[in-house]
Amino acid sequence: MKLHEYQSKRIFARYGLPVPQGNVATTPAEARQVAHLLGGPVVVKAQVLTGGRGKAGGIKLAKDAEETEEAARQIIGMFIKGLKVYKVLIEQATDIAQEMYMGIVVDRTHRKPIMIVSAQGGIEIEELAKNRPEMIFRLPIDPLRGLMDYQARNLAFELGLHGGLIRPFTAIARGLWRVFVENDATLAEINPLAITSEGQLIALDGKITLDDNALFRHLELNEMRDLQGETEAQRQARQADLSYVKLDGDIGCMVNGAGLAMATMDLVDLYGGRPANFLDIGGGARANKVAAALHIILADSDVKVILINIFGGITRCDEVARGLLAAMEEASTPVPPMVVRLVGANEEQGRQLLAAANVINATSLIEAAQKAVELASGQSQMQRP
Repeated sequence: MKLHEYQSKRIFARYGLPVPQGNVATTPAEARQVAHLLGGPVVVKAQVLTGGRGKAGGIKLAKDAEETEEAARQIIGMFIKGLKVYKVLIEQATDIAQEMYMGIVVDRTHRKPIMIVSAQGGIEIEELAKNRPEMIFRLPIDPLRGLMDYQARNLAFELGLHGGLIRPFTAIARGLWRVFVENDATLAEINPLAITSEGQLIALDGKITLDDNALFRHLELNEMRDLQGETEAQRQARQADLSYVKLDGDIGCMVNGAGLAMATMDLVDLYGGRPANFLDIGGGARANKVAAALHIILADSDVKVILINIFGGITRCDEVARGLLAAMEEASTPVPPMVVRLVGANEEQGRQLLAAANVINATSLIEAAQKAVELASGQSQMQRP
């Protein structure tokens, strides 16, 4: 679950990280009032769960309350990468001398969190890693010992900091580590971490991504979820406890298990097809959950063929078949061709249930992927003028 910048900064502030004074507004009038209370020049920033706000015109500098109101009027309601802006963050403008980067992510290679810092911030870290990899410093962190003072100081030295900046940099690094660990985050990022003209450090932007699987421990964080930033498919998937990601292909995939889902998508791609989604129904899925998953796929107008790959262990193949039949009966639109591979617990019962449902059975994943790609290709040719 991603948090907005203003939500991330409120968490930062609770952990003692320095952030600019500011508040969020949902109307131009509210923005004017916030700017009046802050006084002086301010920055008006669109609050959407995506990057590239500045390039899209979603960040504007205003010298007074009147300009703030006009800037908010231009930003609220605009779309940035398909997401509509409903809120803006009004913050005191900062005189910046240098921009740096600081972030913590889970590194699967090292099997532990890793802190990433750079003396060059304000841009996407992926771009910096590609174009200037020598500017990036990485520190794997022992999850049991945590980030030690000497490690944070060493990072400060790597960035070329000295004198009065070492102690505040160390405090910010330690604070960001606490934010990451105590909130079960998968990402905690400050970009940029700025050095002001007065020689102070301040977090000018913040980003936190939370582990959905740990939200039961953080009910107050779960309430921060931005429902307006979700598509209808994402909302339905979350409510049904499904892992779903929309992609740009035309073969809808339903699989039980994230690894098996990735392998299924890889094979679809190998044989020349394009997956329309990642959809993992998980282990032990019952008929109602399978039906919910199929409804999500059927609602995607890009889907021309559906590929279902079930390895029955905890998940029973007959339960999957019942869910598919229920969703097909309730479908309000024609059901596209469906290739089904059922292997494992109660597979024969599952195949018998689907025998009269006009589905194409496959005995192996390779066969299923090949058939799905062939059908999708045929559908594409049929739809050409």
